[in-house]
Amino acid sequence: MNRAGSIAMLIIGIILSIIGASMAAGGIAVAWVASDQRDDGYFTSPTERYAVASHALVSPRLEAFGEGTAERLPFDVGTLRLRAAEPDAEIFIGLAPQDEVDEYLAGVNRTELRDVDFDPFRPVYRNISGSAAPAEPGSQDFWAASASGPGEQELIWDIEPGNWTVVVMNADASPGFSVDLQAGFRSELIRPAGAIVLIIGLVTLAIGLPLLVIGAVGLGRNQPEAGTVGPETTPRRAAPVTGPTAGVVAGPPSYPVHLVAQLDPALSRWMWLVKWFLAIPHFFVLFFLWFAFAVTTLVAWFAILFTGRYPRSLFKFNVGVLRWNWRVAFYAYAAAGTDRYPPFTLGRTDYPADIVVEYPERLSRGLVLIKSWLLLIPHLLIVAAITGSATWGWQVQSGEYDATGGLSLLGLLVLVGVVAMLFTGNYPRPLFAFIIGLNRWIYRVLAYGSLMRDEYPPFRLDQDIET
Repeated sequence: MNRAGSIAMLIIGIILSIIGASMAAGGIAVAWVASDQRDDGYFTSPTERYAVASHALVSPRLEAFGEGTAERLPFDVGTLRLRAAEPDAEIFIGLAPQDEVDEYLAGVNRTELRDVDFDPFRPVYRNISGSAAPAEPGSQDFWAASASGPGEQELIWDIEPGNWTVVVMNADASPGFSVDLQAGFRSELIRPAGAIVLIIGLVTLAIGLPLLVIGAVGLGRNQPEAGTVGPETTPRRAAPVTGPTAGVVAGPPSYPVHLVAQLDPALSRWMWLVKWFLAIPHFFVLFFLWFAFAVTTLVAWFAILFTGRYPRSLFKFNVGVLRWNWRVAFYAYAAAGTDRYPPFTLGRTDYPADIVVEYPERLSRGLVLIKSWLLLIPHLLIVAAITGSATWGWQVQSGEYDATGGLSLLGLLVLVGVVAMLFTGNYPRPLFAFIIGLNRWIYRVLAYGSLMRDEYPPFRLDQDIET
């Protein structure tokens, strides 16, 4: 398959897989929600007390299915249950078409319930002034469903198309009342709807995932040998940095993940302010590439488990995704080390940022079971400290954890570097070396965690290795 065909297969496969995965997850969630229906099969809101001084408490318009829907549907959509309780008074609760309620309460002082927050409970009311006295609600004949009397009253209504309003009043239509209200909903359509969505999602996945993998394999075959480290990137111990274009390169010769980073000697003082914006097309593409990366890594996991080998074409594709990500990161946010726009390619170019992972001929079948999570825990804690942007605090009042955002360590160091460049015209080279060391640590962990090597990543920055 040629490169264009592989790209088309990959794009179609990614799109179908994302749609299928989303639908499958949605179907599972709906099925779980359906199985969680309690209280006679109803989903219920908390019972809370609502108090108003007007003649009536009315809900906003309840629009069922919108305009143009048939008055009678060939299936039962669901059932609405409303409960109202006031032990010291006779309460009326009813549901009727919006226009009938508007006509009945025209000129009557009433309260509209605009919104409700349940944690903590906080109703939002809108008072509608008026001076007319309404007739007793029980004497009206337009109610689709209603209940009236002392104690707890229950209204049950099979949902129908139209615009509806719920009204709560004193049974004698006098002003001022306080009532406990609870709403519930039940539908027999939830479970079959979830099953249908799940089945469609699984079928879409079954089509999309093979296309994605075939496209990735095709693109991987078109890449040069992933483990090749050319003369320009072969790691070696560096002599002292003397030239203005000295860059930092990947780890010691013993570790097979090589990160290349060549500092641009003529960086613009201002361009770093807009690089994140200029890189938006790359961020969009990388979102889909990382999805493909996750799928192909899972395929590689099974291949390694049963054969002890990482499929070479998938290996080269995944290294290409890491390379693409590193070039964009080096340009926009993780180093800001060049003004040259990253190319849209998985392959190696003469771009001043690159990554090379040597291809392993054999990988441990047993190690694949634990190295992506258990063995990586120490490194993941360090990477989280380098890249994490949230700090956690305990809120005594609410008894919950609260996350507040901020710059990561890596982001802060890059900011220091570009601000120094803004005022001096030069990127501090020791700081650049340290930043690249942090990135090298991150990409070693990424390569190991994505099953590309069995050698455990070293706990060092190796910022003294240059070329």
